Amino acid sequence: MASLLESSWQYMITNFSDFQLSCLGSFIVHESVFFLSGLPFVLLERLGFLTKYKIQAKTNTPAAQLKCIMRLLLYHFCINLPVILVSYPVFKLMGMRSSLPLPPWYATPFGLTSEYAHPAEILFLGFATIVGPAITGPHVLTLWLWISLRVLETVEAHCGYHFPWSPSHFIPLYGGSDFHDYHHRLLYTKSGNYSSTFVHMDWMFGTDNGYRKLKAMKTTEAEAESKQM
Repeated sequence: MASLLESSWQYMITNFSDFQLSCLGSFIVHESVFFLSGLPFVLLERLGFLTKYKIQAKTNTPAAQLKCIMRLLLYHFCINLPVILVSYPVFKLMGMRSSLPLPPWYATPFGLTSEYAHPAEILFLGFATIVGPAITGPHVLTLWLWISLRVLETVEAHCGYHFPWSPSHFIPLYGGSDFHDYHHRLLYTKSGNYSSTFVHMDWMFGTDNGYRKLKAMKTTEAEAESKQM
């Protein structure tokens, strides 16, 4: 497996420049992971599958879903791609490379509406996402894996479904979709939990109190219904 990966990588660095791999390659990785991980949730909602795991009762119309996708494509090409292009000199200055050997695995970090936001927010979060890899000067493969991890995390947090196999059931302090969904419900009240990933800061400052009370109320209601049955 390792030799196959290295031979594939050798083909890429032979036929494509550092600029193409770092910029266009990173953009392709981002778009592929984002839409391949996000579109299944669009289909779930459209087909009405697994609705018992849906966090909110409301359903988006096909027109609303299409509007979201088209707006996302506009943002990605007009904001995300330029940010990646501008970041290339910084990455090169910090020592990012694409050559063999590939980095060893111990040194590699392992819902579409997640990026449906104001352009200023996309721009700010985009820089925040790449500043870490820019400082460490990673291998291009490490950068691609980091982009994939961040995209998968943000899609999961905004997917609108809370499954028994969701990461929040297994990763300590990870909020996940159910926790972050409550934040969006209170978006215009300027209060409530704020974390999209780990919940310790919300817990420390008490900004998750409303969420905890809601969860306790739902648990009590579910227990009462089960006793009646």
